[in-house]
Amino acid sequence: MAKYKRILLKLSGESLMGEKQYGIDEKRLAEYAEQIKEIHEQGVQIGIVIGGGNIFRGLSGASKGFDRVKGDQMGMLATVINSLALSSALVATGVKARVLTAVRMEPIGEFYSKWKAIECMENGEVVIMSAGTGNPFFTTDTGSSLRGIEIEADVMLKGTRVDGIYTADPEKDPTATKFDDITYDEVLKRGLKVMDLTATCMCKENNLPIVVFDMDTVGNLKKVISGEEIGTLVHN
Repeated sequence: MAKYKRILLKLSGESLMGEKQYGIDEKRLAEYAEQIKEIHEQGVQIGIVIGGGNIFRGLSGASKGFDRVKGDQMGMLATVINSLALSSALVATGVKARVLTAVRMEPIGEFYSKWKAIECMENGEVVIMSAGTGNPFFTTDTGSSLRGIEIEADVMLKGTRVDGIYTADPEKDPTATKFDDITYDEVLKRGLKVMDLTATCMCKENNLPIVVFDMDTVGNLKKVISGEEIGTLVHN
């Protein structure tokens, strides 16, 4: 039995690289599609936002001399490429999927609106919302917070490479300890890099809980949806 009726699933672009150094790993993509299919079959309404860091990241481009606005626009297009790849992988498993874009680019995807997204989800489609917020200076974390609030999701599930939120980066600090749950105020006070500040504050103000979990372990998405206590819950 699914714990949540409607979710916003945030996937990082980097994790789509899988074993590769760049771009999209088809094996990882297929694993993600199968995991999403599993929870879709339980009747969960699914909205997805994917980052673009496996292809291009505006901020790192700006540090190498790119104009920040153009860099961010390139990053938005990278998220569209990832969204098309995931929608293709989902359709291959028999799941209906639709790509909506925050910037007009028909026929690649339809222009995003809250009502379009909700209508599609209620009709049993997985909706992938791409191109961030459509504005520079906003990350896909902020994009996913915004979309999660707009589509009235019960929770944001942030799929990452680590199995939750730690006191420090567990890949760098072996003494880091994991939180089972934590409040937004505590995240902000400790300066934990769960998401960027704008995204964290938006979720706090609009009371959208987040579960940070390891999406790269097959079966974890279904466990989160079933209410198993894996990952870290962030709440007010």
